[in-house]
Amino acid sequence: MGRDSDPDRRWWKEAVVYQIYPRSFNDSDGDGVGDIRGIVDRVDYLDDLGVDVVWLCPVYDSPNADNGYDIRDYRAIMDQFGTLDDWNALRDALHDRGIRLIIDLVVNHTSDEHDWFRRSRRAEGEYADYYWWREGRDADAVDWESDRGPDGEAPPTAWQSFFGGPAWSYGERRGEWYLHLFDPKQPDLNWENPRVREAVFDLMDWWLDRGIDGFRMDVINLVSKPDGLPSDPDAPLGGTMNAANGPRVHEYLSEMNDRVLDRDLLTVGEMVGPELPMEHARRYLDPDEDGLSMLFHFEHMLLDRGEDVWEREEWDLSELKAVFNRWDEGLETDGWNALYLNNHDQPRMVSRFGDDGRYRRESATLLATLLHTLRGTPYVYQGEEMGMTNYPFDSLEELRDVDTLNPLRTAIEAGEVASFETVKEGVRANSRDNARTPMQWSAGEHAGFTDGEPWIGVNPNHDAINVERERATDGSVLRYYRDLVALREEHDVVVYGDYEPLFPDDDEVWAYTRTLDGDDGAERLVVALNFTGEETEVRLPSDVATQGGSYLLGNYDVDEAAATRALAAGDLRLRPWEARVYRTVE
Repeated sequence: MGRDSDPDRRWWKEAVVYQIYPRSFNDSDGDGVGDIRGIVDRVDYLDDLGVDVVWLCPVYDSPNADNGYDIRDYRAIMDQFGTLDDWNALRDALHDRGIRLIIDLVVNHTSDEHDWFRRSRRAEGEYADYYWWREGRDADAVDWESDRGPDGEAPPTAWQSFFGGPAWSYGERRGEWYLHLFDPKQPDLNWENPRVREAVFDLMDWWLDRGIDGFRMDVINLVSKPDGLPSDPDAPLGGTMNAANGPRVHEYLSEMNDRVLDRDLLTVGEMVGPELPMEHARRYLDPDEDGLSMLFHFEHMLLDRGEDVWEREEWDLSELKAVFNRWDEGLETDGWNALYLNNHDQPRMVSRFGDDGRYRRESATLLATLLHTLRGTPYVYQGEEMGMTNYPFDSLEELRDVDTLNPLRTAIEAGEVASFETVKEGVRANSRDNARTPMQWSAGEHAGFTDGEPWIGVNPNHDAINVERERATDGSVLRYYRDLVALREEHDVVVYGDYEPLFPDDDEVWAYTRTLDGDDGAERLVVALNFTGEETEVRLPSDVATQGGSYLLGNYDVDEAAATRALAAGDLRLRPWEARVYRTVE
């Protein structure tokens, strides 16, 4: 069914979302930190790219223990980023160009400087149980190693923080321990308290009244903690993962759906943890239950990650395909996929899944072809559209991210890691800081990001990889992204077509079809992607090879007539990292 007849047609299915990490996008005042006015100055760039939605990472008031994901005041803007008037100007500039705006909703935790927590650590009235407070344990009686608190106390459980160290910190004023699944300055809210949920719903209403078009919900599947907070010293992170998809999470989100999400919004939930059971995924996306539009899962992000931030595992293409195929099949009739290969928490996709050297342009455009022609909503992370790469970190001092620094410093102090130099390659590959280096606007000083000293280093390759150069170069990554964005607008099949994988076990080629039945027959895309640095041959099945096709898009110059004949013969010869998209109508 096409867009005109599909009862499930939604604007967010047809959209391309562009993610902005404000700190690193564009600095308007020369302090070395990106800001909201800097984004306003670049809105025409986003409009020219053709994106439909901007996802704005947190700009709330924050002490910045975790770069804005530790919120001190949900109704105020961080001084470094500007004012609420600046935010209003950004909203209006986007909406004037037909671009919607969604913002981060970070409500699993707050900052320890939030007024709620200040009152909670004093056990003040209704705020006493706004957070998770527990008495400590006898350190000599527990079966896990832990830093000791006062009077020989151990934390209440063996849980470890995602950022390293215990997931509990001692509050001297209250004489109890509080839970923080992330940094100690990010205490977890107690969603079992109905007052907490109502406070969250109130702040969501406050932002919706200001004209936003939806939320990206940070670690939303952690808000329901398991009964009794059970320890498991032998499990990863001492049992912390037990907090994922807890016993009341669907109850809480269903309440949010009824209370707040009763309007036409884009809502995407971040689902941390191991493989997400599909039955949970469908409940999160059921409009009659939790009511989210789509999910960010992490299965494909875990294929090459070791236990520690400096450890990597080998991955192969068949594994990557298996993850995407599982999710397409699982949500084919009951949900919608969010498509991404990098974001503010992940390294650059061309360095991770492509070739950021000889074939940077080719592999960057191939990966983009994949994300924009699978079934789901593609998310473009700032800089991805010009093939930005990982940063060549040479020292611990160049890093800024607590998720890298905390566990690495702990490991070095404990003698588990000899030095930064010994794990440098793994850190270079994995650190979240790779995604947070400044946007590369030009070949000039600091890549045109700021007139001051950048808060984090600018990638030294900005003289070759930057917006100005990409705009002026035929066949650039940026120009190719424009074509992909336009493709979704022009062809219904790209959005709503059925997905059928070809050669699922092939570790060199990812090929598939997208098919959409319409009043004028069946429209079909044939997509073939060579994930290697060598030429390869693809023999298409007889029911895919066709005489009636046409070459639609690709990342190499081709003789379109010859390419069309190759489709008819079912014999495609793909160059290194070549992507081809064909269209047929039957």
